[in-house]
Amino acid sequence: MENPSQAKKPRAFDGKKAARKLPTGPGVYLFRDAADTVLYVGKAADLRKRVSSYFDARPKGARTMRMVSRIARIETALTRNEGEALLLENEWIKAHRPRYNVLLRDDKSYPWIVMTTDHDFPRIAFHRGKRLKGRTYLGPYPSASSVRESINLIQKTFRVRNCEDSVYANRSRPCLQYQIKRCTAPCVDYVSEEEYAAQVDDALLFLRGQSDKVITRLIGRMEAASEALEFEEAALCRDRINILKKMQAQQFVSHGSGDIDVIALAREQGQACVQVMTFRGGRNLGQRSYFPTQTAGVDDADVVEAFLGQFYRERMPPADILLSHAPERLELYATAFGERAGRKVTLQPHPRGERRQWLELTRRNAEHALQMNLASDARIAAQFEALQELLDLDEPPATLECFDISHTSGNQAVGSCVVFDQTGPVKSHYRRYNLKGITPGDDYAAMRQVLERRYRKVNEEEGAMPGLLIVDGGKGQVTQALEVLGELGLNDVPLMGVAKGPSRRAGHEEWIVPGRRLALSPGPESPASHLVQQVRDEAHRFAITGHRGRRQKAATESPLEGIPGIGAGRRKALLSHFGGIRGVRQAGVEELASVPGVSQNLAQRIFDALH
Repeated sequence: MENPSQAKKPRAFDGKKAARKLPTGPGVYLFRDAADTVLYVGKAADLRKRVSSYFDARPKGARTMRMVSRIARIETALTRNEGEALLLENEWIKAHRPRYNVLLRDDKSYPWIVMTTDHDFPRIAFHRGKRLKGRTYLGPYPSASSVRESINLIQKTFRVRNCEDSVYANRSRPCLQYQIKRCTAPCVDYVSEEEYAAQVDDALLFLRGQSDKVITRLIGRMEAASEALEFEEAALCRDRINILKKMQAQQFVSHGSGDIDVIALAREQGQACVQVMTFRGGRNLGQRSYFPTQTAGVDDADVVEAFLGQFYRERMPPADILLSHAPERLELYATAFGERAGRKVTLQPHPRGERRQWLELTRRNAEHALQMNLASDARIAAQFEALQELLDLDEPPATLECFDISHTSGNQAVGSCVVFDQTGPVKSHYRRYNLKGITPGDDYAAMRQVLERRYRKVNEEEGAMPGLLIVDGGKGQVTQALEVLGELGLNDVPLMGVAKGPSRRAGHEEWIVPGRRLALSPGPESPASHLVQQVRDEAHRFAITGHRGRRQKAATESPLEGIPGIGAGRRKALLSHFGGIRGVRQAGVEELASVPGVSQNLAQRIFDALH
């Protein structure tokens, strides 16, 4: 029998040999480690030449050497040209979030304006998330406030409705929006479909930056209305023209289409901030700060290049992009963006004149945002250190997980788990649990079920455990947590409960810590208390939001739902036959069986379920 100690060791990965087998065309390469985790995604005009450069004798940075030492497998995908490789690279970065790529961390989808052009009388609205066919979307915008400001302007100038379709379909008289001249009341036929379509068309042209064309149209309508002696209509057109001309005079962009993004990078203390100022149709839509991660050891130009690829992955690039740093593959990005946009896109790293002032302003804003972020990070770090000191931990906890339960008289109970690290909330790790099989109002059993479901899954998948587990509650909840952790063999996880103090005021909570005879009361001045309050409040908010959704669903759910054998068709037949759920409840088994499609056995099941 072979001695295990003499068994053959796995053969070391030969990067040079693997690279020699790669094709020479353009494409994307992907490095994986022994655990099959994606380490890095890159693009190349010549895959063989680029990948070989990682394994040659030339000196490389410490970051690159660490990555190369972990490579166990290489994957590639050929593309027709380098522009396609650029697009595919950013798709793979988004999908895999590799450890050694500069990553644009942004948990929210970007806000858009939607015009529901699939409706006879379209509405204008704020939109996030999936985009539907048949509707017109404009954006994305840098912030929710810029979207709402634009919608407000459209309503005031072009009087396009913003009410929900369900409200629109059930109006019998005009609403307040009509009274204050922000809608033409298509819901009660105060405007024809043709006239309303012209309003919508003008609004879309304006949002796309073609306000000159809108003004020309309005001048024509004003003159035609004057000739027809329709002076009210002529005055309305005149007022709209004055509004648009006044807006044009106030715009920051003085020439061209005015579709410009200004992108500036600032770096300090190992962190990076990219600030983006957005102009569309000559209007300054505001600015937004982004904080890419994993930028240590990466050149400024490379950070900007990585940002460009990921930022415009889901956006249509504008005609002009002003940059604080020039990426190495500037022309490649310009070509790829131009092909995607269907027109020329210019990337300008060193603008002059007025544009240089915009770039300088954006750079100063980036520096300010970075300083604010660093100050926030320092504050959070101090809070974690204060928490370590109060709880006598060996080191500041890397992560905090906090659990809370929300219910109404014990019904529709929902448990929440929120996660914080030393940069703040990690919302991608939040979890909600719909609780079942517990006695209504039994908070201890509810907490036990949530903790079991959470940590059994983490334990089985060998996931990362929290640096500190926090439960919202007193000794009873802490006892449940201790029992669950003991059953799962996780006794070494630090634990504390947060109970309302005698005064029940924020900041005066009592901390229940296992092994301590007396509760801790850090007080409202303690940085650790501020941190725990924030985490506990977030867990409470997240639980209440889930509970309200579950309660709303239960309130609108038919009692017939969930009965085996009752689908949408039979449910509709029963409600129609008996005139509603009250009639179904009052019916006997024989009456229920008289409904087409309902057998005697099914009728008995319905009767039993409703009684």
